[in-house]
Amino acid sequence: MRELPLSVLDVAPVAVNGSTGEALRHTTELARRVEALGYRRFWVAEHHNMPAIASSSPAVLLAHLAAATSTIRVGSGGVMLPNHAPLVVAEQFGTLEALHPGRIDLGIGRAPGTDQYTALALRRTMEGLSAENFPQELQDLIAYFEGETRILASPGKGSKPDVWLLGSSGFSAQLAGLLGLPFAFAHHFSAQNTLPALGLYRQHFRPSQWLAEPYAMVAVSAIAAETDEEAEFLSGPSALSFLRLRSGRPEPLATPEEAAAYAYSDREREFVLSRREGQALGSPATVRQQLTDLLAATQADEFMLTCMVYDLEARARSFELIRKEVAPALTK
Repeated sequence: MRELPLSVLDVAPVAVNGSTGEALRHTTELARRVEALGYRRFWVAEHHNMPAIASSSPAVLLAHLAAATSTIRVGSGGVMLPNHAPLVVAEQFGTLEALHPGRIDLGIGRAPGTDQYTALALRRTMEGLSAENFPQELQDLIAYFEGETRILASPGKGSKPDVWLLGSSGFSAQLAGLLGLPFAFAHHFSAQNTLPALGLYRQHFRPSQWLAEPYAMVAVSAIAAETDEEAEFLSGPSALSFLRLRSGRPEPLATPEEAAAYAYSDREREFVLSRREGQALGSPATVRQQLTDLLAATQADEFMLTCMVYDLEARARSFELIRKEVAPALTK
């Protein structure tokens, strides 16, 4: 039996009374703190046209985070490949790997991470935005790292980060298995698909130069506090932010007090409660049981925790409580 590795996924949340600069500085400080706590990875997610999120340029942010830390692996969770030419991604992450050898993860996703208008502005053409092009573009990207193309990716060739495939459905799960890549599943916003996708990944897995056996990481929203009631209070801004985003009116992250005072309609409250499925939320004892149950169901090889909390100190405290009071019980 071994203790399950724990990692962190962050989006540099922008607070209603803060700025993007402050959000990025908080993310940097959080990376330092979770490194000291013994977390394995610190990933940032690519999102665009969202006022509550400042992690729109993962490669730029990761260069800063890698320089601000020394041992923790840093990576993208993920780079949304439809938004970028594979050669550009290979050069960016080849540069990161050359600067910080053995510490860079390149998590790749097939969704644009934004609306179609913004995706078009990023890519400047509709070509390549379809998911049908994704397998070929992923293989093109890997080929640049392997030096199997007419065009030299420099940096890139010989400076290959660990490549992961991300997903929230069966498509990416099967592709990750067929290519023999490690797979990270977005349980935090697609909990109903978690078990079917992991089953497909393991069923279709083929040993590769990267992996002899399947390796599945499950990303889960987790907020720990001293009591269940405090954790519930801290979760309010994230729930309200997600509601506003899905309603087409995204805003910076509200304060817990503003979120608690928000007058939810019955339909909105039902939506927020449905999103709670699969989250780990509460005191250390509560979160311990929730994550233990999730591990038993998924047989994950690693958990990646995301904690969209308004206050940096509360966010850091959540990761501390989980690392010290929950992690020892998570064994496989």
